[in-house]
Amino acid sequence: MGYDDHALEPPSGPADEFRWAVLYDADCGFCKWLLSGLLRWDRAARLQPIALQRPEANDLLSELTPVERRASWHLISPTGVRRSGGAAVAPLLTLLPGGRLPAAGFARFPGLSDRGYRWAAEHRSQLSRWIPSSAKRQASQRVQQRERALGTH
Repeated sequence: MGYDDHALEPPSGPADEFRWAVLYDADCGFCKWLLSGLLRWDRAARLQPIALQRPEANDLLSELTPVERRASWHLISPTGVRRSGGAAVAPLLTLLPGGRLPAAGFARFPGLSDRGYRWAAEHRSQLSRWIPSSAKRQASQRVQQRERALGTH
């Protein structure tokens, strides 16, 4: 499944309306490490991290069961369009400086994107072991700083 660029474009209006919610597992060191890298890349602060464990996440994902909510990460556009798992990679990359080219690759091969995402999600505990504790602490701090700056923590 591809994505509709127009459905995911931000509306015109106040700066808060340009923010895209990124719902992630706060208990996953690998997830926070990846999110931290995305937040560093996101110099315009368009991404608003929200832990899946927070009440706001339940509100944003009310159409999903609790199991579906925790099954993957989710990207929600300012207009409320949600993409999850591998389907969220391409639209997320379009938001980042220089991300349009890689986004086009992910959008062209959505099945491969989803399989890659699923593999990483299923192996995140093992992948997390390769990340130094200091890097995970720094990542956690970066995510918390962005959450505080945008009032979601």
